[in-house]
Amino acid sequence: MTLLTSPYAKEPPFSHGQTPRTAVLYCNLGTPDSPSTPDVRRFLSEFLGDPRVVEVPRLLWLLILHGVILRIRPAKSGAKYASVWLPEGSPLKIWTEKQAKMLQGWLGQRGHDVQVRYAMRYGSTSIASQLDQLKAEGTTRVLIVPAYPQYSATTTASLFDAVYAWAAKVRNLPELRFINHYHDDARYIAALASRIKHHWQGHGRPDVLLMS
Repeated sequence: MTLLTSPYAKEPPFSHGQTPRTAVLYCNLGTPDSPSTPDVRRFLSEFLGDPRVVEVPRLLWLLILHGVILRIRPAKSGAKYASVWLPEGSPLKIWTEKQAKMLQGWLGQRGHDVQVRYAMRYGSTSIASQLDQLKAEGTTRVLIVPAYPQYSATTTASLFDAVYAWAAKVRNLPELRFINHYHDDARYIAALASRIKHHWQGHGRPDVLLMS
């Protein structure tokens, strides 16, 4: 952008009377494209370069990040990613996509004509790219749903930042709504309890139940 150009993307004027179209954008943290050192370095640079994630004076942190961490950690982290990587790709991405598809199916079975997409805060399938696609499809309302039940500035607020950054460049905005947290929602707690009981029925009750 320069002083002689608009900060907003070019698009036709807003048209009143559009048919409402609702979408849910289910957002997770993100993952490298592969366990390779270059891909892990690229991912860590974006993730650890987010001021929400590490609240340290900016200049000091950038010196540490680029001078030390990104020279050492990508190879070590890549080996750990490789140990859990699946033939189809990153487990986090695979399961996030499956959750989005299952949510769309659940909503459709109950008569809701709602598109459900997933996005990642860092890495590929970015929040901006998914919002661009939804907007191009004529979506007029988007509900932003974090994968994190509890609010945290390092996770929830960061993905909200990404949505706001996208919105700051768009002239004709869809209606945006945000889920801040749902860890204490009775239906969410009941769903967790139901899954735990179902698992116990098939595998027995363990000595310790650890939830993270």
